[in-house]
Amino acid sequence: MTRESATMIEEDAVRWAARMDGDGWDADSEAALQRWLDGDPRRRGALLQARAAWSWLDGAKPASDTEPAPLRDFLTRRRLMVGGSLIAASVVAGMLLLPPSDDYTTAVGEIRRVPLPDGSLAAINTASRMEVKATPTLRRIVLKEGEAWFQVAKDVNRPFVVEAGDILVRATGTAFSVRRREGGADVYVTEGTVEVTTRNGHVAHSIAAGAGLFVADDAMVRPLTGDSASIDRVLAWRTGEIALDGQSLGSAVAEFNRYNKRQIVVRDPALVEEQLDGTFRTDDPVEFAQAVRSTLNVPIDLSNPDRIEIGK
Repeated sequence: MTRESATMIEEDAVRWAARMDGDGWDADSEAALQRWLDGDPRRRGALLQARAAWSWLDGAKPASDTEPAPLRDFLTRRRLMVGGSLIAASVVAGMLLLPPSDDYTTAVGEIRRVPLPDGSLAAINTASRMEVKATPTLRRIVLKEGEAWFQVAKDVNRPFVVEAGDILVRATGTAFSVRRREGGADVYVTEGTVEVTTRNGHVAHSIAAGAGLFVADDAMVRPLTGDSASIDRVLAWRTGEIALDGQSLGSAVAEFNRYNKRQIVVRDPALVEEQLDGTFRTDDPVEFAQAVRSTLNVPIDLSNPDRIEIGK
């Protein structure tokens, strides 16, 4: 009998995850699943990862008056395909669900969904580098550059620790994001609680769901936001969006420039502090510039393929 490849098992696991989340699951379905699981010890881990990925995608879908298109229950070259209403076609190329690995790198404008070997899930933002170093007693993530959000599988015996420079963020089963910055890190918690320490062992802070802090390498902290709605806007990048709620034009431009090689330049310094609202695609700086022109009644120049100029 030919031994199943890892790819075949992953494909079957995705199909089972889809069936388990759909209608019509009954005792016969459960018995069939158990027979499949008993056929190969690798299948249980594959199903755990598939269900974690399915749960994340289900939780990330946008609010709508209509149901999104169903997830296609097949895997092509380990790429989880989704209906067009769940993820915009313009950003699908950067939102692939990748197989477990040790090192992950995203290019400018790329966003990746990564199922980790322990059943956790990571969403890795633009221009980021991350390394997974798991041991039997510790799940260790080294965020070398950029930003990532983690949905952590519960395992009280194996803490989940993200290192960002001298900042260490520890959790056992929760959801949080870490963005590495010069001199520290931004930490936002969307579920549960995390404990942040510095490499020298000083406890910096315990952060609960709905809160965000900048934690400096010397353990000093600065509040970033204090409610879940604000955090959802900050983490809108997970679905390929930038959500503005009173942010300055300067900070909004800095965000867009993280995701695009075509950079936005504000030529008039008087415009930098103007406040803006709205939700925009990360990969469409032209749409954003046109909205700024309409809102602030200022000129824009789109003639240069390498940059977009706002103001005179």
